[in-house]
Amino acid sequence: MSTLQTPFRYDFVGSFLRPQALKDAKNAFKEGKITEEELDKVINEEITKVVAKQKELGYHVITDGEFRRTFWHLDFMWGFEGVDHEATGRGVAFNDELAVLDDTFLVGKIKAKDVHPFVEYFKFLKQFEDENTVAKYTIPAPAQMFQQMIVPMNYETTRKFYATNEELIQDIGKAYQVVFQQFYDAGCRNLQLDDCTWGALVGEAAKQRYQALGIDLEEVKAQLLEVNNLALEGKPEGMVINSHICRGNYHSTFFTSGPYDSVADYVFAKENVDALFLEYDDERSGGFEPLAKVSPDKKVVLGLITTKSPVLEDKEAVIARIKEAAKYVPLDRLYLSPQCGFASCEIGNKLTEEEQWAKLRLVKEIAEEIWG
Repeated sequence: MSTLQTPFRYDFVGSFLRPQALKDAKNAFKEGKITEEELDKVINEEITKVVAKQKELGYHVITDGEFRRTFWHLDFMWGFEGVDHEATGRGVAFNDELAVLDDTFLVGKIKAKDVHPFVEYFKFLKQFEDENTVAKYTIPAPAQMFQQMIVPMNYETTRKFYATNEELIQDIGKAYQVVFQQFYDAGCRNLQLDDCTWGALVGEAAKQRYQALGIDLEEVKAQLLEVNNLALEGKPEGMVINSHICRGNYHSTFFTSGPYDSVADYVFAKENVDALFLEYDDERSGGFEPLAKVSPDKKVVLGLITTKSPVLEDKEAVIARIKEAAKYVPLDRLYLSPQCGFASCEIGNKLTEEEQWAKLRLVKEIAEEIWG
């Protein structure tokens, strides 16, 4: 078993553009032209290739590119008892387009299954670990699941099973504890919690949205922190669990804008993760000043390279930004990555696979220049 731990000086969030062969196979399966076994064979082949590419580029972390899932977050939620979903054509309004997502809602109390499907997916990835690389698996944060079940369209349904948010928090937190142990027992030592909930709270637009709903924003922040930290209680010894904080990433569009200032006292200071992967690829993220709130036990991965555009960043400009961030968090606790994955959902972002790899080459080049 690899004993390497994330993050690495040059790192990435986890999802990659779906290769054409994978897209074709999924379409053929939907049309009934191939069997599920034939689809799985293609998926396994494409995961094998994308892992080989990560190693070829010299990265020490490997993921399966999230090739087995349609949505970065919802597919994981479907792996719990009490959760169902339906494709209705509805979704979430992003900056430039509608992110079409399956409606995902409760049909009972939330419980962990005997084995979460993603744990089985991890086992396939783990075989590719070696002395230079370690497998990381990405899953949505507990707060993401909590938020999914209390959004206005799900609120009444959720109340059929949970009279209060606190009861919902307890069941989600405890179900995640079970799944963390399942990953650990399968040999996983590096998990990443992808979390758009904090990004949804930042900025003036978010404040106005919650005020219109009659919701106390500070209470929401406290609940998000509570459910994440409850899940992290008693995490298996030797397991690294990091968090990726995002403002939305769908087909190169975004969901929210705003600096981290209003959530730093919660997630930066008090969330009990080992490292924070932070979106800092453009002006929508604000300045580095909130990093002063990051607790001294956490590492910070600066997402300074965008996955939303094929344009390569200026190396010297990125180096200057790293040095600016080092005014608030010591350089030895800083790391570099893209701000998000390249394909949070199957649709992917608006760049080519080669442009995707060029971004990762740039991340590695800059990191080696900064940290050696």
